[in-house]
Amino acid sequence: MPSTASLVAFALICLGMVLTPGPNMIYLVSRSICQGPMAGLISLGGVALGFLFYMLASALGITVLVMAVPYAYDALKLAGAAYLAYLAWQAIKPGGRSPFQVRDLPKDSPKRLFIMGLVTNLLNPKVAVLYLSLLPQFIDPARGSVLSQFIALGLIQIAIGLTGNGLIALMAGSIAAFLGRRPLWMVVQRWLMATVLAALAVRMATEAQR
Repeated sequence: MPSTASLVAFALICLGMVLTPGPNMIYLVSRSICQGPMAGLISLGGVALGFLFYMLASALGITVLVMAVPYAYDALKLAGAAYLAYLAWQAIKPGGRSPFQVRDLPKDSPKRLFIMGLVTNLLNPKVAVLYLSLLPQFIDPARGSVLSQFIALGLIQIAIGLTGNGLIALMAGSIAAFLGRRPLWMVVQRWLMATVLAALAVRMATEAQR
């Protein structure tokens, strides 16, 4: 098992990533607001399966193989950057809406909610990078099986990701109500989110060009 210090440091990094706006958060919030917290939690089940897939794929070396193909990896990152840029524009464009702003969307079946949660997470390049470049830094071969350490750290990331995103999904309605009573805060939230998403898009595109 990794040392306690490594486990705590990795857990803090995972928490920071959960609180950073991204495709998973936006999808879960939108579903929770338009269809209720249960819809958000069902979608979270799909996100959880995506995390599990990445963890097992990375532990078995599959992700390393994907990353070894430069053009495929760059295409993935550029697609992710374009998606983040699109979300940023959607937040600030004339008539744009905050992800916490109540809206009327068609209700999806539980099966579709689960599948869309899974797809959203699988297409999130940040998750792949987390498991390939960040997690291995906390593994110490001298402390036992590398595979066991990898799985242990992966389970910590999944637990933190599910807890954080679950709370966001459950509180999305309350946050939306708070912002709805304070129009200025709604505008600030939209621009803050757009700024973060745009910065992530630029960084991701720059890394892909390297």
